[in-house]
Amino acid sequence: MTAPRHHFRIGIDLGGSKIEAAALDSQGLIRYRRRVATPVGDYSGTIQAIRELVEALERQSGERGTVGVGIPGAISPVTGLVKNANSTCLIGHALDQDLAMVLGRPVRLANDADCFALSEAVDGAGAGAGTVFGAILGTGVGGGVVVRERLLAGPNAIAGEWGHSPLPWPRDDERPGALCYCGKHGCIETFVSGPSLARDHAAIAGGTLSAIEIAQRAGAGDPQADATMRRYQDRLARALATVINLIDPHVIVLGGGLGQIARLYETLPALWGAYVFSDEVATRLLPPRYGDSSGVRGAAWLWPRDERP
Repeated sequence: MTAPRHHFRIGIDLGGSKIEAAALDSQGLIRYRRRVATPVGDYSGTIQAIRELVEALERQSGERGTVGVGIPGAISPVTGLVKNANSTCLIGHALDQDLAMVLGRPVRLANDADCFALSEAVDGAGAGAGTVFGAILGTGVGGGVVVRERLLAGPNAIAGEWGHSPLPWPRDDERPGALCYCGKHGCIETFVSGPSLARDHAAIAGGTLSAIEIAQRAGAGDPQADATMRRYQDRLARALATVINLIDPHVIVLGGGLGQIARLYETLPALWGAYVFSDEVATRLLPPRYGDSSGVRGAAWLWPRDERP
């Protein structure tokens, strides 16, 4: 008996509050989409919710699909179990194997930041570029590296984790830096995440503005907010310069809430040249094409388009 042919790539974005599923056709168009609330703290409930989403999409499409899942963590290459997950109920479980068992097919998993990078590299803002770095700037700082439409996956499953390197070329007033949840001081994440930007502004100007509100006030001419944004931009330019020095990407795409700040796409390329080890910097800095949809799309693209489902 011939095995059923997969006509769709199904992507699952497993978040802390919702699980989104989408079915992509061969052209990368989302044909079907569904979402449900995440069963918080319930591992077996999460498995069941993903199973029901996949089955619902396949009933709707009438066809079977490959399945890729983006998670807020990673699979340890040593143990085969989930590690570093914000959704702590996933930690210590063989999520890919458990899903493969209930779905009756292989399942591919990747970190949600990797899925963002993959989506934007395959057919998003970085489409056609040889190397793409996807940088997540939100509550935390993460990233993913894609080379010729393939995720860079190393032996430690941490490729792209630039947020837990120290802020480069620190000023005197930036040492030793805030304590990061990883246990070290002065990580990039403690300077360029959204909460870090808000704390920096509050420490000097007072108030409890969000990162986006600070950027909006800076754009409206507020001098204190503009000064905060200038400090932030220089720190982010330094951090991204080390990425450029290390992997020399053709494109950097900014995701997360702070990736929506329009001024960054003008100011950062004007600043990072002072830190990049090159006479000219040809790397392009771009906003994401798919935004919040990049997670689910990237999960689907864990099955590459030259690997026919």
